[in-house]
Amino acid sequence: MKRNRTADILIFAVMLVGAFTMVFPFLWMLSTALKASKFVYQIPPQWIPNPAEWGNFLRVWSIVPLASGIRNSLIVTGSVLFVGTISSSMAAFSFAKLNFPFKNAYFLMLLSTIMIPFAVILIPQFLIYSKLRWINTLLPLIIPGMLGNVTVIFFLRQYIKGLSSELMEAAKIDGCGYFRIYSRIYLPLCGPALAANTILIFMATWNDYLGPLVFTHSPRNSTIQLVIASLSTYYAEQMDFPIVMTASLIAIIPILIVFITCQKYFTESITISGIKG
Repeated sequence: MKRNRTADILIFAVMLVGAFTMVFPFLWMLSTALKASKFVYQIPPQWIPNPAEWGNFLRVWSIVPLASGIRNSLIVTGSVLFVGTISSSMAAFSFAKLNFPFKNAYFLMLLSTIMIPFAVILIPQFLIYSKLRWINTLLPLIIPGMLGNVTVIFFLRQYIKGLSSELMEAAKIDGCGYFRIYSRIYLPLCGPALAANTILIFMATWNDYLGPLVFTHSPRNSTIQLVIASLSTYYAEQMDFPIVMTASLIAIIPILIVFITCQKYFTESITISGIKG
């Protein structure tokens, strides 16, 4: 009993240190966002700003086009999240429950694309989008994501394979087609897995920097990440770190909202996947 208690205390201490290292950058960002510029480099650092510069949260909107960046990011992320999740779940259902020629070969070919670095396909993509006249629009950021995500397809396929195939057989007897079986039976059962992938897709799309940097050139089409990056060139002499931290803090608010909302389903999905594995 004493040995187990000691082990639990050590594990808790290690996890507490790990949690602090993750929370520390966020706390420092919040503290810096509420400071005046002259207090950023103060030694020892001032964790609780006195006085707090709440005006930074108003001033940042007039310095850079933060509103248009948030709007563009919401358009891109919302389109990819809604349509891309549906297309990925349909592909996952097909690979998990349907039988068609060369199914496993197609799935392995699909998985092999994960090993291709984005830098390798960047130039071919740019040339294709140039021919389609998509450059300097949001279409290169939206259309590919709407066609599905390989990682999500793999995750959902493994999840759906663990669901009973007898449900599909019973639905066939009742006269249901494959699309109705997918939409009425398996899609609702994939709620926890879909919630987990919603968080991952939202974070990856919302935080994407390289794609918007290459495919969009005008401030009108810049996403929130490009708007924040533009702050580094806005100041000629010294960067205003409180404003940068304020913009960054505003940018992560949607991610926090999505994570807090879907946290229960995210944890449940990991638990169920671990039990099935």
